Amino acid sequence: MEAMLLTAELYPWLFYLFVFVISLMVGSFLNVVIHRLPIMMENSWKQEYASYFDDTGSDSGSETGNDSAHTTNQNSESVDNQHTQETFNLAKPDSTCPCCGHKIRAWENIPIISYLFLRGKCSGCKAPISIRYPLVELFTALTCTFAAYYFGPTPQAIWAIVFTYILIALIFIDLDKMLLPDQLTLPLLWLGLILSTQSIFVGPVDAIIGAAAGYLSLWSVYWLFKIVTGKEGMGYGDFKILAAMGAFTGWQGLPVIILLSSVVGAIAGVALMVFQNKGKSLAIPFGPYLAVAGWITLFYKDTIISHYLEWALH
Repeated sequence: MEAMLLTAELYPWLFYLFVFVISLMVGSFLNVVIHRLPIMMENSWKQEYASYFDDTGSDSGSETGNDSAHTTNQNSESVDNQHTQETFNLAKPDSTCPCCGHKIRAWENIPIISYLFLRGKCSGCKAPISIRYPLVELFTALTCTFAAYYFGPTPQAIWAIVFTYILIALIFIDLDKMLLPDQLTLPLLWLGLILSTQSIFVGPVDAIIGAAAGYLSLWSVYWLFKIVTGKEGMGYGDFKILAAMGAFTGWQGLPVIILLSSVVGAIAGVALMVFQNKGKSLAIPFGPYLAVAGWITLFYKDTIISHYLEWALH
């Protein structure tokens, strides 16, 4: 990494170009994560559920004799074979067109370029391809290039880019499924805490207090709201992502994140109710607003706090 950063210091434009191109490719992979990770989680839950009740059923039916046990073993092997044959993860099966099943070839999977070349249509059946795929790729490349430009060729830039990758996946998964997977929020939290040992963004004390305060603040709001109204106002994923934000920005960044996300979330909620004629019971994912606010705070925490204090003292 030191050699790469030294080269980047000598040729900054090469560093920015490298980040842009790599982030385009990562953005393409993030599209896969956004689509497949929730399905993988659902499949895992179903397998755990089935496994639990299969085990329970085999225990309760053990008194029926060896024939029943043999049948149970055969059924278990059949299920295992089915799971093996129907492998579904981030690598398999290969990407295909959801309309005609056309296998996406390598030249059809080049970020942005393939979409433009294919004119936004499947080469097999000419079904339209969602514009969101190239937009996620471009959004990933632009935000990560900004991170590289802001921090320059430093370790902070590398980790800010990784931070951005994970947040983008979380944003779109939460928008699609109202879900913030532990598979992403918890590694992000631990990454922030580990980086604090080297004071990459903040020191360990600020990071630990930030993670604890971030989790407990929304946890307290959740239970207060539930006790008063009997309803759940948010999910546990929101607690975990704010804890991760606290680990990266320190406890000092939490007020900024909460304020920014609340204001933007309130505006977006009102807009949805007005323009989509949704009632007050409309469920709105809060994770994307926390993620965006946390990303902004990572870069501009000191500037925002100093401007606020200057305004408050005058």
